[in-house]
Parts: sequence; structure tokens; C-alpha cells
Amino acid sequence: MSDWYRDFANSGVGTTITRQLGLPRPAVLRRYEPGQPLLPGPAVVGSAGAGRLGNRLTALLRDAGVAVQSLGAADVEDGERPAAVLLDATGLTGPGDLAGVHAFLAPAVKRLRRSGRVLVLGDPPTGAESPAQAAARQALDGLVRSVAKELRDGSTANLLLVPARTEESLAGPVRFFLSGRSAYVDGQQVTLSGAAGDVAQDELRPLAGTVAVVTGAARGIGAAIARTLHRDGAVVVVVDLPSAGDHLAEVANGVRGTALQLDISREDAGQRIIDHAVQRHGRLDIVVHNAGITRDKLLVNMDPARWESVIGVNIAAQLRINETLLASEHFRTTPRIVSVASTSGIAGNRGQTNYAASKGGVMGMVRATAPLLGAHGGSINAVAPGFIETEMTARMPFATREVARRLNSLQQGGQPTDVAEAIAFLASDAAGGISGEVLRVCGQNLVGA
Repeated sequence: MSDWYRDFANSGVGTTITRQLGLPRPAVLRRYEPGQPLLPGPAVVGSAGAGRLGNRLTALLRDAGVAVQSLGAADVEDGERPAAVLLDATGLTGPGDLAGVHAFLAPAVKRLRRSGRVLVLGDPPTGAESPAQAAARQALDGLVRSVAKELRDGSTANLLLVPARTEESLAGPVRFFLSGRSAYVDGQQVTLSGAAGDVAQDELRPLAGTVAVVTGAARGIGAAIARTLHRDGAVVVVVDLPSAGDHLAEVANGVRGTALQLDISREDAGQRIIDHAVQRHGRLDIVVHNAGITRDKLLVNMDPARWESVIGVNIAAQLRINETLLASEHFRTTPRIVSVASTSGIAGNRGQTNYAASKGGVMGMVRATAPLLGAHGGSINAVAPGFIETEMTARMPFATREVARRLNSLQQGGQPTDVAEAIAFLASDAAGGISGEVLRVCGQNLVGA
């Protein structure tokens, strides 16, 4: 659905009017297009504390064809405006080291161009050796979230935590956060958990040779996920209810995959998914749990049927399917699972106690399942969308929809492709060092953490 206000604010007349009236002007975001460079300009790399990643960051940027500018603030002022600012803040020992964070970021961010990227890399607070070190490490979270809210013109800021011995999986997440794939990911934190990440040699088809299943794929976000996985090289099996058969067949034909009409709440859904993938395509590598329902009502007015149907489809079905996947010999070669959660499961939402509970359950499931998949070199993560422009949000009352669109740092709704890009990344080997994480795709929604 088109965002009329964003389009108006970026027109010739609209730019003048919004500037004169002091109105917000949502930017046209830099989204990924196959074949585009990682960044549309140079990057600035700096460090604070005893950072251990600076040389590695510089090398991976140059390998990606990105020019790296000098670390000095004076040189930043004199040089070309950077498209990205990267700060290695590993090795902080206490709050005093945060002065170096400020000294580097303030002049570098000031020079950032439109749709720029700020990426801070740090150590997890949980591994700190002292309260002072934990304070400095945790401070980066608040700092990055605040920087993200200060940036304008479609720029984003995110935090990547890099525990010791996970450095080998750094390249994929760094490239994701700098690229157009992360256009609607802002103010977020991701922690590496292993050294299994590996950027594909074929950057245009990082999922080549894999077979992926996407549930709830007949329309909306599910269809966008299927198209994006297909674009990235995967053979895709699309799954949805028999009642959505016509739409499902259309999506399957569009991605040159196969369709499986299935109610995922069936006890045998997991085995039917495995059988279809193996019989038709010889293997199964990726499962995306996108299917979900809403049955909104205030808690005090909610009947048991509404509650049980949402819990049954949104979380209980995923648990059963995952149990079958983990027991199957056909899902043992670096398996990837990505579940679609929701910001409602983080911040809550009036009238959605059942839905929020189910999506909170998805996040708990993901964290607890990560070690089980890790035994096979696999990963499981969740993506939590915020306000996304879909048929469902298009039916919202005008005023409610406009408010919901603006309640994030990027001042606009996301697109289904924004969710799909994050899922395609987490389904790839480039994200092999990330597991048990929840990545919000919400433009840094101002409601919730």
C-alpha cells in the first residue's frame, strides 16, 4: 500500500511545505536491489577502548568493494560524506572509555549521508569481569537506541555484540546491517553466538542449492518471503490452507516452486511438510514459520475458542512441527528455522492478549531450541515485525493507520519485503553465527524496547 504522506513530503511542493511547517518528512529508504554495491559511498571505521575488530572490519569492507576513510575526525570533515560509520567498541573497561565512543561518533555521524548506516560493535555485558566493565558494555545499548532516534533521512543505527571466538562469523551480519536489506531494522541489538557464519561466494544467490518451506505463504508477508528466498536461489515450497489454494498456486508458480495445501495445526503437519519437500525436491534445509492468525478481543470479553485457536496455530503448531523436524534424518545438514514473531509479543497490544502471548511464546521457543539445532550446525531465530503495509493494515481506520505509521524512528510503515529480507538473511549461511535471537523489523517502533 502506498504511503501518501511520505510520497507527498518527498515531492517538490511537499518538501517546501513540510519544511516551512516543521512537519516530519519520512525518507524514501535505501532498499536492496540485486547487483547494487554494499554501500553507495565510503565507510569510516573507528575504535574506542582496546577494540580488537578494527583491522578485520577494514578488511571485510575492502573485500566488499567499500572505500574506507581515515579514522581521524579532521579527515572525516575534509573527505567525502560517509555512507556508513562503524565503531569498534570492544574492549571497554569502564565508563571512562565511553568518552572515546562520543569523540568518534559525534563528528562522524554528523557527516553521514542520506540512508546511511551506523553500526557499533561491542562485547556482551554478561561476560564482563567487573561491574564497571558491565556498565560500559551495557551503555552501548542505550547509546545506539538513542542515536537511532536522532538520525534522519532514512539512516539507521544498530548494535552487534561479538563475544570472544565468534569473530569468524562477523562478515555476514556486518554486511546485512550495512546493506539495503536492513532498511527497516533500526535501533536493534544482535548477539553472535558462534563462529559458523560464512558469506556465500555467489552474493546474488546465497541460498542456491537449498530447499525452503514457507508457511502462510498465499499472500502478504508470506508471499514476499517466498519470492525473496526464490530470488536468492532457494527452491521454495509454499504452504497454506486449502481455502487459499488459488492464491497459493499463484505464488508457487511465480517462484517456480511447489504448493502444499495444509492446515499446520494438524498433528501430522510436520511429517507432511518433510515428506513433500523430500519427495518433490530431495531435501529440506530451511523452514520459515510465517503462518499465524489473530482473533482480537479484550481479555475480559475473550471466549475460550478465540484464545485456543490463536495459541494453537501461532505457537503450539510450530512446536509440534519443530519437534518432528529435529527428529528427522532429512533435516540434519546445517538446518535453519526462522519464525515470524511480532512486536506485540514484546510490548503488548490492547485487545491482543492471545496474540501477544503466542508471539511471546515464539520468542521463548526460539531461545530454547537454539542449542538443539546447534548440535547439527543449524540455527533458529525469530523476526518481529512492527507496522507493515499489508492488506490487513490497509483495512485499519485512516487515523489509526496514520498514527501507527509514524510511531517509529523512520516515521513510516515497513514493507513486506523488509521482513522477507531479514528472514532470507537469517536463513543463509552468512547468519550461521546467529542463533536464538529475535530481530525486530519495525523501524525502531517507539512503543516497547
